[in-house]
Amino acid sequence: MRTELFSEPGDPDRPNEDFASVGLPASGQGGSLVVLDGVTPPQGDDGCLHSVAWFSARLGGALTELSLSRRDLTLPEILSDAIRRVAEAHADTCDLSHPRTPQATVVLARWSATEVEYLVLSDSALLLESPTGEVTPLLDDRLSRLPRTSLTTDAIADATVRNKEGGFFTAAADPSVAGRAVTGLLPRTSVRALTALTDGATRWVEKFREGDWTDLFTLVRKEGGQALVDRVRGLEAADAEARVYLRRSKTHDDATVVFVEL
Repeated sequence: MRTELFSEPGDPDRPNEDFASVGLPASGQGGSLVVLDGVTPPQGDDGCLHSVAWFSARLGGALTELSLSRRDLTLPEILSDAIRRVAEAHADTCDLSHPRTPQATVVLARWSATEVEYLVLSDSALLLESPTGEVTPLLDDRLSRLPRTSLTTDAIADATVRNKEGGFFTAAADPSVAGRAVTGLLPRTSVRALTALTDGATRWVEKFREGDWTDLFTLVRKEGGQALVDRVRGLEAADAEARVYLRRSKTHDDATVVFVEL
């Protein structure tokens, strides 16, 4: 098995709010990967004493532990339990009903000798490569399908579409959101490798249109996650003034790439 993990903050003066892990259980059978993209809130009160980085670390740590130790639970059950565990850790000190309570996107995959399970919530991405080299993107595309008018300002998004029916969902304080995730189960023999990415890395495809998902997967396989992020940074720098591609987005975002060859 070959694994690679690369993560870089969008701003070296700010904490990286992404989380990534690859775990192999003591039994030596199978493994799991976790990738989270913490959602940076707008300036102002978010009802919580804790940072987004704190939340990502807590939720990511819980997902890593549960995905390896609780093979009897499905991935949605694991996400639900992990959200509940983190919520209980700060429910007495923070307003978890606030629309900007710390939250994150989620990619979770787990494999055994016979199966590969996956879960995707919000706009991070999971790519699966077949033994013949075909790449399949597994995406939760609800955010990209929303009308731009619903995302004009943070206040409008929070009031109308963030973690709301007909909008999009992230892992925050409500365990039931696990039921909103994109999930599936595949034979282990149909998957040769996986790549999980936060949207700071998927910009190469989704914003800059430098290639498709197969091209991105090939780049990561041959040159590594850092090579992909370096290319994204170059494109961001070139677009910083014109803002042709990024528009309202941050010039640089935290970017994480995890590659696993089974």
